[in-house]
Amino acid sequence: MKKLLLGVALSALMCSSAFAAKIGVSMALFDDNFLTVLRNGMIAQAKGMSGVELQVEDAQNDVAKQLDQIKNFAASGVDAIIVNPVDTSATQAMSDAAAAAKIPLVYVNREPVNVDKLPDNQAFVASNEAESGTLETKEACRLFKEAGKKEANVYVIMGELSNQAAVQRTKDIEEVIATPDCSFIKIIDKQTSNWKRDEAQNLMTNWLSSGKAFDGVIANNDESAIGAIQAMKAANIDMKSVVVGGVDATQDALAAMQAGDLDVTVFQDAAGQGAGALDAALKLSKGEKVEHKVYIPFQLVTPANIDKFLKKN
Repeated sequence: MKKLLLGVALSALMCSSAFAAKIGVSMALFDDNFLTVLRNGMIAQAKGMSGVELQVEDAQNDVAKQLDQIKNFAASGVDAIIVNPVDTSATQAMSDAAAAAKIPLVYVNREPVNVDKLPDNQAFVASNEAESGTLETKEACRLFKEAGKKEANVYVIMGELSNQAAVQRTKDIEEVIATPDCSFIKIIDKQTSNWKRDEAQNLMTNWLSSGKAFDGVIANNDESAIGAIQAMKAANIDMKSVVVGGVDATQDALAAMQAGDLDVTVFQDAAGQGAGALDAALKLSKGEKVEHKVYIPFQLVTPANIDKFLKKN
């Protein structure tokens, strides 16, 4: 069951906020640019709603810590729980803990492994990852063609391998490259940077030291793309000679695009996901039905349309 959420989250939230509710929120980690936008957006929405209180905790990328947070929320009697999971393959235990306490649970941004088996009072709010890497790679392919490339060698920087988004985005890249239109692209190596800028910079520095010729970098997220850009600029590579792509359309990424360093990113609506998760949690806490999967669309961002996204994430 899938439902497309198209900018109606705020009005829905206003309708859902006419009663008191305490919501426990466990974020995978606070030290992440995109998740910070999502978290702050959710907090801002709740502050504008009468009677809605959020208790937001940092799981610090620790699965056991996150499960304890969920159990503690349940023990404290919250009306619903929102989880941005540390490890998307470890969510069954989280669902079980919430179900045992009969408390609604909403996963946000990262797809739980048990998404197709969620009970009636649990849901998943995010963007469809089958779109993210696909939009990014199709645009990279178009740019290579525009530059007259008959062959293009690329590096792929993956996110955390335990994360469904990283797995799906990498799969998206590989599937686009497998199509006849983009089969001239070859992946010469792919490694994880765990979503982090500094790890991506170190990874790109190592790749550069190998001396292999390459034409682009396709990253699972903007932070990794920016890290790769920093390494390339430190090595005096002309950024006009390579294609670099990311996902999220963070403010730092948009600045890199305006500087001519980043060629493509994909807008993931952090505020929309946060608002949608809060809306779903409030509805479930009142016993209302919610679709198990609520999708907020991804949107391609290029230098041609960047102005539309400058004030978003």
